[in-house]
Amino acid sequence: MSENATILVADDDDSIRVVVSQALIRAGFDVRATGNAATLWRWVEDGDGDLVINDVVMPDENGLDLVPKIRHLRPNLRVVVMSAQNTLLTAVKATERGAFEYLPKPFDINELVSVVKRGLDVRHRGEGLIGGEPRTGLEEKLPLIGRSPAMQDIYRTLARLMATNLTVLISGESGTGKELVARALHNYGKRKDRPFVAVNVAAIPRDLIESELFGHEKGAFTGAISRSAGRFEQAEGGTLFLDEIGDMPAEAQTRLLRVLQEGEYSSVGGRTSIRTDVRIIAATHHDLKRLIRRGLFREDLYFRLNVVPIRLPPLRERPEDIAELVRHFLTLAAEKGLPWKVIDSDAIERLKRHAWPGNVRELENLVQRFAALYSEEVIGPEIVDIELNDGQRAPADAPEARGGAGLSDTVETYLKKYFSAHDGSLPAAGLYGRVLREVERPLIEMTMQATRGNQVKAADVLGVNRNTLRKKIRELGIPVIKGTG
Repeated sequence: MSENATILVADDDDSIRVVVSQALIRAGFDVRATGNAATLWRWVEDGDGDLVINDVVMPDENGLDLVPKIRHLRPNLRVVVMSAQNTLLTAVKATERGAFEYLPKPFDINELVSVVKRGLDVRHRGEGLIGGEPRTGLEEKLPLIGRSPAMQDIYRTLARLMATNLTVLISGESGTGKELVARALHNYGKRKDRPFVAVNVAAIPRDLIESELFGHEKGAFTGAISRSAGRFEQAEGGTLFLDEIGDMPAEAQTRLLRVLQEGEYSSVGGRTSIRTDVRIIAATHHDLKRLIRRGLFREDLYFRLNVVPIRLPPLRERPEDIAELVRHFLTLAAEKGLPWKVIDSDAIERLKRHAWPGNVRELENLVQRFAALYSEEVIGPEIVDIELNDGQRAPADAPEARGGAGLSDTVETYLKKYFSAHDGSLPAAGLYGRVLREVERPLIEMTMQATRGNQVKAADVLGVNRNTLRKKIRELGIPVIKGTG
């Protein structure tokens, strides 16, 4: 990083300009800040500045439209785009127009400083700009919904992958939207004009999986009365999405490994190798490392698939996205001819407290039921309770109806069963510690997941000392999440 580098900052929000400018000055940079695009462009034309930070929404011009102009005039000038329009499309457009980095608001100021330093280092090494020429006709219908920090991380990862052919492994619980991510990678990538072929590996009989993927020749097996093209052939030049890859049988794993290593395969019963040009995106809800230890999944195949890993968070880890998801699903329901509904704020809060074992898919089905089955225009918490209780109205004294006594009731129920299991006799000593461990472990695990492994933030949320948290993690054998803590 060069000394006394000048950073050009453009944002029409006075407070943002002040905060960003002060942070950069403390980091040792010179700063020139403006609230409009015209002044920023004049500075760029005059040759000023070593790096640009600009907002998307400015009074006189869209900040995204400035990026390719800056790139054309000064190819080595890095541009960092920041925006409160925190969607996948914003991240994609920023990357396509040649932005060095995209930062969704609100962002961590230390991350911004780190991005600036990295941008200046890249500039001095003379590396090329990220992205390509702007494309026209981008589909404005959002493929993914959510503005939570977890989704922002995914958007930025996807934006960086759009222009590549890298193999991607998507992990996440059922219903989190793994196929949506795969389709977004295809639809906004270099292969968007070629086929996207999705295969649910778990839904294909084990003895037919190789024929399904690689095709077969006439007479290859009983019933093969003619040649049949496999999914690889159907996806040629495009993307093949292998869902539930963890359920693939061993023989098919070996064939798939050859494709990834050599770029060729042979059909069932075929004698010649077939060259292929297909991007592989795989997905699973399994822990593939655990399957490897059990001898059910090839380790070499795992490493070939896991070039770029993407983990989709379950819905319970991003409850702040529920309101936006509900609005989206209500709109889809109305487009299908169902009556338009409104969900009130209390109902949204009730939805946020639900565990969502079926994740986003469960929420979508629930919203469709709201639209189809209820005459009320406004959906309140009572209706939500009915649907979440399998059509039965929640009792007035139910834990969630009382809003906050749920944990106490759960513990009480647990203890009643525990004592009753001993036929009235006292259980063995150590019950207090056992109950504490039963509560502490999920509490700490879920807090660590919510803070993405940041132990400092987790300790703050829990209200304990960081050293105490570390000790508990060791004592309870809780796996440490790789993150920022």
